[in-house]
Amino acid sequence: MTTDPSAPSTAAGPQAGVHRDDWGIPHLWAESADELVRLQGFNAACDRSWQIELERWRMEGRLAEMLGEDHVEWDRFSRQSRLEDTARRCYDNLDDDTRRWCGAYVDGINDALAAGLRGGVEFERSATAPAPWQPWTPLGVFLTAHILFSTFPNKLFRAHVARRLGPAAVDLFSIEAPVYSGSNAWAVHGSGTASGLPLLAGDPHRLLELPGVYQQVRLACPEFDAVGLAFPGVPGLPHFAYTGQAAWAITNAMADYQDLFEEELRIDDQGLWARGIQGWEPAHAREEILLVRGGEPVRLMAFETARGPVVAGGLDAGALSLRFPARVEGRLGFEALLPLLRSRSAAEVEHAMGRWVEPVNSVLAADADGDVRHFLAGLVPKRCPGNRRLPVPASSVHHEWDGTYIDLPSTLVADLAVSANDRAAACAGSDGGTGADAVGLEFAPAHRARRIRELLEEPAAGGHTVADMAAIHSDTLLGPLPVFHALLRELDPEAMDPGAATVRDVILGWNGRMDADSSGAGQFAAWRSALVLRLVRHRALRPLTRKTGFAPLFGPWLDVASRVGFALETLLERGAELGIDVEVEAAAALAEVAETSGNGVLPQPWGGRHMLLPVHLLPGRLADVVPPVQLSGDTGCVLSTESTPGVQDGSFRGPVARYVWDLADRSNSRWIVPFGAAGSPDSPHFSDQLPLWAAGHLVPVVTDWAQLTKETP
Repeated sequence: MTTDPSAPSTAAGPQAGVHRDDWGIPHLWAESADELVRLQGFNAACDRSWQIELERWRMEGRLAEMLGEDHVEWDRFSRQSRLEDTARRCYDNLDDDTRRWCGAYVDGINDALAAGLRGGVEFERSATAPAPWQPWTPLGVFLTAHILFSTFPNKLFRAHVARRLGPAAVDLFSIEAPVYSGSNAWAVHGSGTASGLPLLAGDPHRLLELPGVYQQVRLACPEFDAVGLAFPGVPGLPHFAYTGQAAWAITNAMADYQDLFEEELRIDDQGLWARGIQGWEPAHAREEILLVRGGEPVRLMAFETARGPVVAGGLDAGALSLRFPARVEGRLGFEALLPLLRSRSAAEVEHAMGRWVEPVNSVLAADADGDVRHFLAGLVPKRCPGNRRLPVPASSVHHEWDGTYIDLPSTLVADLAVSANDRAAACAGSDGGTGADAVGLEFAPAHRARRIRELLEEPAAGGHTVADMAAIHSDTLLGPLPVFHALLRELDPEAMDPGAATVRDVILGWNGRMDADSSGAGQFAAWRSALVLRLVRHRALRPLTRKTGFAPLFGPWLDVASRVGFALETLLERGAELGIDVEVEAAAALAEVAETSGNGVLPQPWGGRHMLLPVHLLPGRLADVVPPVQLSGDTGCVLSTESTPGVQDGSFRGPVARYVWDLADRSNSRWIVPFGAAGSPDSPHFSDQLPLWAAGHLVPVVTDWAQLTKETP
């Protein structure tokens, strides 16, 4: 077993407080785990003050109160779905040690407020101010970040398709899977590495929020010393970390653990009633008042049945309740966070993750003894498979939850493991993917997982290294390219205008890499978008453009062009079932591109169309401090800087971090985030990692305390 010379196992350790490396990344040292997590809260409140306060307002349903009427729809959902109440319930159910530890994190945040260290230009510009946190706030922040992370919004879209095109059409919009997800993680056993010990790498993909959703941080005390990526506003390192002896990484397992129930509601002198499996049963109603900055308060009635809170519709019609494990069990999984930091082996990581609830994660863990494990963590309820597809009747006994959960798989890895939101990963490699149906309905296309495995299986002289892992992050080969090439080869160039034939030839001659400087990639993207828009306008799909009846909040999941773009591969294969002549539409799209680009003149390279689009809630134009950046990659590449064909070629979703954990030597590990370690636009570390991130580079994980600068208290 190797040891990390930087780990403070026997020495007194460095001076307590915040130390920083050249990138401004905080390295925190304290004399106990409770003091350390209090320091973590203090640091998050100083470094990410505006960001964490936004998340608190979001959880409490108070964004409109602070920032105006544009945020009423989110606040309505937050109050209807009872996010803060669920967080309080989960906090109350924590064991004493975890409750004390989480409370210390909140104490640290409030210490920073009391010390006058939670100001910033964003608060000044918006004329707002931070306020004390409650003990349950971190749980609410985490829940809020993931409530739309699973499957229930997709069930709204399937319900819309079934209503407008018929139930049989639902499967035609499968992209395996219709979600915004592109995370990768992979592990190589020591038998395949140069060091003889495992390598663990990956890159989570989320909205490219500014500041970033993850904070690079080191948490060290005499008991443990972990580097990893923290959620600002949440204690510990829940998703990606390396303790010196053990490391872990997660991707979304694509499990289906949220259900929508079609509720029938009525109200009388005795209160609210909902029709359940035993007939009419009591339900709960309450009035919520949303304060709106610069506007009149909004009053709404919020309902909850025995299934869960009603998140769509109401007394009149269309009421849908949301059932999810955290609300049912009164647990989120925070009991796992402190044991994770104490983990010294992959087995201990798995044991700690046994307390996890949601989101359901596909976890890779490795340790310095050479053990590598792949397992799923979380709760997936046992219930009728039909629950995964569409909203189901609340009064049907066939669709109720029976209170039990699926046994999730776990596998010891002997060579390599890949997890990229794909079907096989949902089985943790235990049965090749056939058991994934017990976990979820749809998964990400296998393109990324297949490509990563292909790259890992290429012979590496002397075994794989950290540099080999880092190169995989930036692979730009488009996974579904064979599908598009096959379609274009079916088209007769003699039947086309010369310009359209030229566009076809350019795409067929292109190497399939979505590189920023590739004109071929730009030409392909222009044709793909034109094809998507032609399908959207096709008479067969025109009914989908009618109103859905669902709240504007769910627009990203219900937008027809977006859904056609993501389901394009399936529609190209099965469009004839709807009366769509795919070849005719593909040829017409070529002609449109030729006309737009001047009969075959190559358009601007892909990077000119595929720009970074940071998602931000910074007042005014503070986000302009981030320079424009051209990106390589796209949906379907390992470098999954997603675009939305037919809607937007820019990327607002992509790798929000990259990391390589070297189990032989932690100081040889590498990481990067899209922007920087700091959350304030005034800081030199607000976006200093952006050029390296865009170029596919990583920075070293510093482990030597002597290389750090102690921050003045």
